[in-house]
Amino acid sequence: MNNFDFYNPVNILFGKGKIAELKKHIPAGANILITFGGGSIKKNGVYDQVIAALDGFRVQEFGGIEPNPHFETLMKAVEVVKAEKIDFLLAVGGGSVLDGTKFIAAASCYKGDDAWDILAKHARVESAIDLGAVLTLAATGSEMNSGGVVTKAATKEKLPFGSPLLFPKFSILDPEATYSLPKRQIANGVADAFVHVMEQYLTYPVNSPVQDRFSEGLLMTLIEEGTKAYDSETPNYDEYANMMWAATMALNGLIGAGVQSDWATHMIGHELTAFHGIDHAVTLAIVLPGLMKHLKDKRSVKLLQYAERVWNITEGSEEERKAMAIVKTEDFFNRIGIKTRLSQHNVGQDTIDTIIKRFTDRQLPSIGMIPDVKIEDAEKILIDRL
Repeated sequence: MNNFDFYNPVNILFGKGKIAELKKHIPAGANILITFGGGSIKKNGVYDQVIAALDGFRVQEFGGIEPNPHFETLMKAVEVVKAEKIDFLLAVGGGSVLDGTKFIAAASCYKGDDAWDILAKHARVESAIDLGAVLTLAATGSEMNSGGVVTKAATKEKLPFGSPLLFPKFSILDPEATYSLPKRQIANGVADAFVHVMEQYLTYPVNSPVQDRFSEGLLMTLIEEGTKAYDSETPNYDEYANMMWAATMALNGLIGAGVQSDWATHMIGHELTAFHGIDHAVTLAIVLPGLMKHLKDKRSVKLLQYAERVWNITEGSEEERKAMAIVKTEDFFNRIGIKTRLSQHNVGQDTIDTIIKRFTDRQLPSIGMIPDVKIEDAEKILIDRL
C-alpha cells in the first residue's frame, strides 16, 4: 500500500429530520447566504424546512446555480457575498450547487484579478468563507470533500479545483430530501457514484485489501440499491438512504487513500459536458466502458478482480472474463436508462477532433493521474464510443 495522509473534518448529520438541527451547527449571529439551483427545493418542502430551522438568523438567497455550475453565475453570487458581508454559505441542493458554493467561498476571498485563475492556473486558495450543506441529490460526494468542478460558459471549459479550506463544516444528509427526484436524476446519481469508485479502484494493485473490499462493496450496493430505487414507483427510505451513503463514501477520500487513482474518465467526460451539455454522469457512463476496453491488458489484474468480486464472473479465459465485465458494466448503465453511445447523443467525429485538439493545446502529458492514458489513447477511447 502507498503512503498516505488522510484528513476529512466534515461533520455528517445523517437521517430523517436532521434539517431541523441546522441552527446547532451555524455560528450564532452568522449572516447566511443560501445557495440553490433551479428552485425544486421550494416545491419539495426542503426550502421550508431550512428556513424554519434558521429562524433568528439573517438569511439571504441566491438561486439559479446550473447543473455544471457556470463561472459567470457564481461570480454574481460573489458580488452578493461582498456587498452584503455574508460570512456563512449554506448550499441546499446536489453536487452542482455544492461545487458552485465552494467556488463562491473561495472566489469571495480571492485577492487576484481574475477568480477563474483558481481553476485555470491552480491559483492557491488562501482563505475561504465557511460553508455547510443540505444535500438533495445522492451523487457527487461533494458534501464530504474539498473539491469541485466549474464550467466557464464563455469558453466552454470545465475544470476542477480544490483546497482543504473548502471542506464543508457540516453536511446534512436526509434521504427524504431526495424523494422527489425524477428517475433520470436517480440514474445519474448512481452512475456518478459508481464511476467515482471505479476511478479509484480500477487502476493497479498495491496490496490494499481494505480499500479494494470497501470499493467492491460500494459498487455492489450501487448496483443492487440503485436498480431497486430506479425501478420503484414509490421512494423507499432504506434504498434511498443506502444510495446516499454509498455516494458520499465513494468520494470522501477513504477508498482512495493509499492507492493509485485515475480520473481519466472524468477528464474526458468533462469535455463532452462542456461542448454538448450532456449530463455529467451520462458522460462518465459513455466513456468508462471505452476506457476499460482500451486498458483491459494494462489493468488486467484489477479488471479480473472486478469481474470476479463484483459481477461473479469466474468461468472462461481471462480475455473472456474481462470482456464480460465490460459488457456487464455498460449493461448496468443501460439498465438504469442511460444511453452510453456518443451517437445516441448526436456527438460525432467532429467533437472528438475538437476535444483532442484541446488536450493537445493544453500540452497534457497524460489524461488523468496515471500515465497509461495519453492524448492518443483518449482519441481511441472516444472513437470506440461512437
